[in-house]
Amino acid sequence: MSKIRSIIRGVGGYLPKRVLTNEELSQMVDTSDEWIKERTGISQRHIAADDEMTSDLALAAAKQALDRSGLKPIDIDLVIMATTTPDHTFPASAVTVQAKLGIHQGAAFDMQAVCSGFVYGLATADSLLKSGGYRRAIVIGAETLSRIVDWTDRSTCVLFGDGAGAVVLEAEESNGELSDRGIITSHLRSDGRYRCKLFVDGGPGTSQQVGHIRMEGREVFKHAVTKIASTIHMSLEQAGLKSEDIDWFVPHQANKRILDGTAKRIGISPEKIVVTVDKHANTSAASIPLALNELYQSGRLQAGQLVLFEAMGGGFTWGSTLVRW
Repeated sequence: MSKIRSIIRGVGGYLPKRVLTNEELSQMVDTSDEWIKERTGISQRHIAADDEMTSDLALAAAKQALDRSGLKPIDIDLVIMATTTPDHTFPASAVTVQAKLGIHQGAAFDMQAVCSGFVYGLATADSLLKSGGYRRAIVIGAETLSRIVDWTDRSTCVLFGDGAGAVVLEAEESNGELSDRGIITSHLRSDGRYRCKLFVDGGPGTSQQVGHIRMEGREVFKHAVTKIASTIHMSLEQAGLKSEDIDWFVPHQANKRILDGTAKRIGISPEKIVVTVDKHANTSAASIPLALNELYQSGRLQAGQLVLFEAMGGGFTWGSTLVRW
């Protein structure tokens, strides 16, 4: 029976030029390169220039993804931008990107699920494409987390960086088989009881200030591995697959120990894990598409391969997406 699948037509990424190393950070707070690497696996992070807005990073990533897709702005009728650091309270940064791309049709809106934003955005775009209301979408993850980091808090300031990644999705008729290209399954979850474990202590409706990232690191680590693994098992079970069937595991790049712990728990070999946290740090909603872009540019990603995305973010929110490339 014929079935609509959302296929990935193009992928793109953008990182700001400025690189902030662990050595430089050690001159700002009481930390060291050895301490950061041992606990997080991070060596450096990219920081947006003063005149770079989140939408600027998103635009660069979206342009690259669109160019690689072989499509034009007139072909796109949906723009979803996952971000925790929008340019303004409103309008949505997605409409700024939409306008600068020259897209004057369809819809554009922001998605806020923190580090899980990209998988939430993929699932939302997939549902809208399958509904028949839209044909092609750009899903972007973009962040300037350096603007909400407390640079005096060594427990958090070492973890985050700026960047953007994007994919172009297209609704395509398929045979409804597991071997067909496109998004196979998505599972999204949240539990607001844990909001105090990872949050920003500000906002227009509370302090009327932007605020800074606050985190209980041990608690986040404890919940991350178990919660992420649960949605991955759901995705695999629904698709009738086993962990060894996965060709590439592209996780949210929060912490190397979380990546390794999740992969071990679900039984994915280390050589299948795409790791960029060492170079990019945690770029929240941008981390998965940036890692996917690096995998694509390496030439290792081949047609027909199974790719698994997963993420967990503040709220808590978490989720996974399984894709046939």
